[in-house]
Amino acid sequence: MISYQPKPDEIKALREATSAPMMDCRRALLDAAGDPERAKALLLERGAAQAAKKADRAADEGLVTSYVHPGGKIGVLVEVNSETDFVARNPRFAELSRDIAMHIAAMAPQYLDRENVPADVVARLREEFAAAIPPGKPAEVGEKIVAGKLNKWFEEHCLLDQSFVRDDAISVGDVINRSVGALGEKIRVRRFTRYALGE
Repeated sequence: MISYQPKPDEIKALREATSAPMMDCRRALLDAAGDPERAKALLLERGAAQAAKKADRAADEGLVTSYVHPGGKIGVLVEVNSETDFVARNPRFAELSRDIAMHIAAMAPQYLDRENVPADVVARLREEFAAAIPPGKPAEVGEKIVAGKLNKWFEEHCLLDQSFVRDDAISVGDVINRSVGALGEKIRVRRFTRYALGE
């Protein structure tokens, strides 16, 4: 029986879709028996695992990237950090920073991540969601409904939880994890500001 071997064009297509290194793409295709969607999922999982391992490292280098949407009515400044200046000068890192800035312009996140949402905002949202639960629901069911609505709210308002504007099958956090896998360093968005004319 002949075992599956990824073809060069399959590896190239996966690399173009994910920005992962060629050898990682080849290994993912092998492990996924040639299924490109499964290979993408494997690369995401491995990128997330690498990001978790590097979470405690310092990331103080990077770029401040600006983006002004055509028409000049929306502009974004975003600081994306890496561990070294070497990675910060990599074109892939610059592309990631620009993609994040474009996403912020398009999707207008209010917060960086769940941890940055003030406790009083979360408490107010919990109260609002709880008040909308029909009477007579058991407490544990009510809590699940509130947790589900809160999770949905985070996905809509927190940058790292939002569906990525260029591929809504993954989150902005997933895009960053993929880049960690590709570039081999901790990468984080430190802060951002979005300007809209008249706001």
